[in-house]
Amino acid sequence: MAKSFKLQLVETFATLMTAAFGMIAALAWNTAIKALIDEVFGTTGNALLPLFVYAIIITIIAVICIIIISRSLGKLKEAYEAEEAAKK
Repeated sequence: MAKSFKLQLVETFATLMTAAFGMIAALAWNTAIKALIDEVFGTTGNALLPLFVYAIIITIIAVICIIIISRSLGKLKEAYEAEEAAKK
């Protein structure tokens, strides 16, 4: 029972960390990426394309972080299941 609580706790933390990485990536890169896009595309004309480029870059960063967290959680679950199977 204690192990399943620990696993559930780690899963919850992984979910929270995933959400936090999404926000951190968006906030941390916000100014830098906007400045880069302004430099490349300029500030005149239509701003729609630079906004889409910005959104795509942020999404890629967030997805990479989420994949890393998910894989780590999967390995933890496998280790827990192997430990439980060894007890039986």
